[in-house]
Amino acid sequence: MKPMKKRLTQINENDLRDEIFKNVMNKQATATISLEDDGIVCGIEHLKRRAISLGLKVDKTAKDGSHIRRGGIVARVRGNPKQIAIGEDALIGLIAKTSGIATAASKAVELSNGRFKIVSGAWKKMPPAIKDKVREALTIAGVGVRIVDERFVYLDKNYVRLLGGISEALLAVNKMRNRTKVVQLKGETCDIAQEAVEATNYGAQVIVIDTGKRSDIKSVVTVLNRIGIRGQVRIGFAGNVEINDIRKFRDSGIDILEIGRAIIDAPLLDMKMNVN
Repeated sequence: MKPMKKRLTQINENDLRDEIFKNVMNKQATATISLEDDGIVCGIEHLKRRAISLGLKVDKTAKDGSHIRRGGIVARVRGNPKQIAIGEDALIGLIAKTSGIATAASKAVELSNGRFKIVSGAWKKMPPAIKDKVREALTIAGVGVRIVDERFVYLDKNYVRLLGGISEALLAVNKMRNRTKVVQLKGETCDIAQEAVEATNYGAQVIVIDTGKRSDIKSVVTVLNRIGIRGQVRIGFAGNVEINDIRKFRDSGIDILEIGRAIIDAPLLDMKMNVN
């Protein structure tokens, strides 16, 4: 007869929390997610759905788009120790980045002081898994996710190059009468002010000066005013704009300011989860 082997207690290597909390699994605990800094929260509905899927009870949450001071409560949840521990890993990650983006976007809107529209199209370059959440964060903060609100056709630098120039590009979309014509200008075909005149003469209703040079705004505004066609076109500006530079554009004469990296690359809004 073979000797009996001593049976060892098996530990679930896939989740050590089963072993760690096995003696207190029936205990109920409450945990609060709070901010370590002031900010705009975004992604609350995603947090709530994830918390419920983990078996947590959601007692309280802030509202998407609300401004919360340091130490303020984002959410309060209840569950057993394992659920709370999993929640710490899973919940903050759902909202920290989008809240950081919303906070930066909100600051940009505030600094514009209503002088021009802030837009950010960089959300389109985000990975598919987070693209919609980034767009949601921009919208909550009041930043446009499109260069204009109405239906439009956008002729970027590559369309202009492929079609042979600014006038050629605009002629190609001339029959699209139900769409606003938007063209990106980079000063590649001639002087940027001359490009603006050409674009306006050929039907552009929005021109985007995408050079990053604020001096180009003055050149364009001056020439369009001089020849009496400034009122026919909205002027946008883009190119490595930093949030702290926004005040410098208030009296520039632009209608739209596009900001990409400075908003999308905003740091996580710092949060912590504490068991009460």
